[in-house]
Amino acid sequence: MAQLEHLTTPVDAVVSRMRALDATLPERDGVAVFNRVYLTVTEEIDRRLDGGDFPDPRAAIALDVRFAERYLAAVDAAAADRRPPACWRPLFQLRRHPGVRPLQFALAGINAHVGHDLALAVVDACRTLGCEPPELEDEFDRVGELLVALEERIREDLMPGPDLLQIADPLTHLLGSWSLERARDAAWVAARTLWTLRRCADMAEEFAERLDTAVGFAGRMLLTPLAD
Repeated sequence: MAQLEHLTTPVDAVVSRMRALDATLPERDGVAVFNRVYLTVTEEIDRRLDGGDFPDPRAAIALDVRFAERYLAAVDAAAADRRPPACWRPLFQLRRHPGVRPLQFALAGINAHVGHDLALAVVDACRTLGCEPPELEDEFDRVGELLVALEERIREDLMPGPDLLQIADPLTHLLGSWSLERARDAAWVAARTLWTLRRCADMAEEFAERLDTAVGFAGRMLLTPLAD
């Protein structure tokens, strides 16, 4: 596919929102830690869109933007003293806890965003585009591959060094219990389930609520404070 000329897109708008957050949040704030991680992913998606790396740019943009909007809506809810989705509450509640390490904040945010928001974003994008989930599978996989590669890098960058081995041991055990690849696979199954249930509003709502609660429970475990 020929390289696309860069124009202002909805992806640029969400990138701008995340950059503005990065400029205003304290560096050690747990939401700021995740925001920097997610900003890196979104900027990379934007670069790949410019380079023509997505076979269907319109579908990729719709999925990426609907995905980002879920996170930004949680940020807005917390800022307005409203309750964000259950999957995000542990991160917002513990964002300043001195016993929670940056890697925990990063992975708890990824857990909330992939475990809950990604499935709903697929459904949102399908409604926007008038398509079925299988038509977005290539874009879903490409975004997922970026997230997996980034997770490996942030584990290396944020894991405490040898001088903090007393922290690294419980941290390694705690974070080894969670897998982004499994979360991504589960998100795809959840998206297809929600799409199948879309004409049964009560069942779809109950499924989404239970998904939200389960992901929030996992996030709270990831944010278990560790001793200094």
